[in-house]
Amino acid sequence: MENLDQINPESLLTLCPKRHILLKFYYLGWNYHGFVEQEDTTNTIEHHIFEALRKSCLVENRKSSNYHRCGRTDKGVSAFSQVISLNVRSKLIPSDQKGFHKELSYCKMLNRILPKDIKCIAWAPVGDNYSARFDCKSRSYKYFFPKGNLDIDGMNKAASYLVGHHDFRNICKMDVANGVVTFARTIQDARIICHDDENSERSGYNMCHLLIKSQAFLWHQIRCIMGILLLVGQGKEKPEIFLDLFDIEVCPRKPQYSLAHEVPLNLFHCDYDDVEWFYDDEELLLTIKTLQKDWTFNAVKAAMVRSMLEDLEDRVKSEESLSFQNEGLIQGVQSKIYQPLMERITCGMCTLNVPSSPHIRQSIPTHQKVVSYIVPLIPFDMYCLRHSDTLRAFGLC
Repeated sequence: MENLDQINPESLLTLCPKRHILLKFYYLGWNYHGFVEQEDTTNTIEHHIFEALRKSCLVENRKSSNYHRCGRTDKGVSAFSQVISLNVRSKLIPSDQKGFHKELSYCKMLNRILPKDIKCIAWAPVGDNYSARFDCKSRSYKYFFPKGNLDIDGMNKAASYLVGHHDFRNICKMDVANGVVTFARTIQDARIICHDDENSERSGYNMCHLLIKSQAFLWHQIRCIMGILLLVGQGKEKPEIFLDLFDIEVCPRKPQYSLAHEVPLNLFHCDYDDVEWFYDDEELLLTIKTLQKDWTFNAVKAAMVRSMLEDLEDRVKSEESLSFQNEGLIQGVQSKIYQPLMERITCGMCTLNVPSSPHIRQSIPTHQKVVSYIVPLIPFDMYCLRHSDTLRAFGLC
């Protein structure tokens, strides 16, 4: 008995049968520092998921679990369909792992440990080499926003230019430090959908969303797209602005412009071929109750603010438009005098993912070779000035 007490639970896990599965999660990312685990914080979605996996003795550790994630959402971004693949403990021997109902209740086990705003909603058995990342056929995002006084038809026309295969180097944040040196992506679908309330006299409060679908996206690509779409909706840019930004001869460097806010962005669906998902009705009911409780209090708060706004708007005698609902969705300070995107200062380096720590050795890969240099802790524009020759060689400045 004394010897059993000294056995490490992780050692016992190595004796258990294993199987390779997909797990599907939803999470409200507003209060987290992104999905991916980070060295300087535990406040990430991935950290909580692996804490739950370890505490429920489903995995020994991340390194040995053959783990892949479908997408990596940034700070403040949510997901309804984030998918991961990994090896987990099974109560069925490998030759008899066909039945859903005979298996461990993976969602229930994890949801008893996970925070209330992160829940596992389904799992699926897959082959040993199946990857949540590389076997994903497409990823769909939704970006929610109020209609305000936006020109939705103009935004839809602009969104239509996104569909197809394009070079998005001017419509993303370059992540060269992590090996991303190609910026061509194929957008399968992009459109604005509005949820109009015909009985509303104040249609500016109606909600809309951008639906955009592709096999893969670049860093901050959707928030860059949405930032430009909002400018089109405000009448500050023409819908054809995307055609100019795609043309590298017309626009060889990215103009400086602000991202759309991260909170309205949602990884809504990840598509896989020949995957049969198992949903536990009992767990779904508990998840629905949790989400409905969140919805209730947020809807009550929204209704209270809306009631205050309606009273104030009724007292305004000016005939000017009172639809300012979407102005806070573009980050940064907005100039009183608008300068068109194609007339703005350009600087490739200001879009790079440069580490914030001083004197970190960073490698910038190219098609021919890798050049290493010391990244000092200085502002991006100053770095551009000091290293313009090097950056120009890479086509970054």
